[in-house]
Amino acid sequence: MSESKKSKRHPSPRPQSKPVSGTIRDRVLTAAFALFREHGFSSTSMLDIVTAARVSKRDLYALFDNKHALLAACISERAERMRRPLDTAMPAPDTRDALAALLVEFGISILKTVCHPDVLTVFRLAIAESDRAPAIGRTLDSSGREANQKALAELVGKGQAQGLIHAGDPAALAARYLVVLWGDLLIRLLMRVCQVPTEREILARARAATETLMAR
Repeated sequence: MSESKKSKRHPSPRPQSKPVSGTIRDRVLTAAFALFREHGFSSTSMLDIVTAARVSKRDLYALFDNKHALLAACISERAERMRRPLDTAMPAPDTRDALAALLVEFGISILKTVCHPDVLTVFRLAIAESDRAPAIGRTLDSSGREANQKALAELVGKGQAQGLIHAGDPAALAARYLVVLWGDLLIRLLMRVCQVPTEREILARARAATETLMAR
C-alpha cells in the first residue's frame, strides 16, 4: 500500500499541535512517537511523520533509513530518560542510612518512570515489532534494563567498598533488587490486567527491594 493511501487512514495533527522548535531530530522523534502512540506503528507512515514534524523527506531520510530505525531511536531516547536518575554523579554514601535512603529513592524513581504511559507504550511497540525487527527489542533491553542494572551494580559496589552492604557479586545483588522491586508488575501492566501502583505501593516495593541488599 502506498504511503499516500496509508496516511489517509487518520488525519494529520492540527497545525497548532505540530512541533515548531528544537532540532530536526528532536522534532522528528517527538512527532513519530506521538503518532506511534496514537495510531500504532503499522498505521503510521513516514509521510505522516514528515507532515507532523514539519520537515522535508530529505531531512527525515538523512536521519533514519526506515520506520524501524526511527522506532529504535524513540526507544533509545525514552530508555535514556528512564535511567537518568542513576546517570547523575553521586557521592559514595558513607552510612547505612544514607545508602538505604538512596536505594529507596532509586526504586521509587524507576517504578514511577517505567509505570508512565509513555514508557509502557515504548515497551508495547518494541514487543509488537520484535518479530520483524529483533534489533528493536535488543535496543530496549540494552538501553533500559541492562543499563539500569549496570548502574545499580556500580552503586552496590560503592556500598560494599564502604562496608555497608554484605559481600557478594554486585551484578547478582543488583539483579535481586530489581526482581523484588518489580515482581510481575511490568508484565501485568503491559497486559493491562492491573492498575499502576499507588504512591504507597511504590514506596513499599522500593523499601522491600532495599532490604534485600541491606540485610546483614
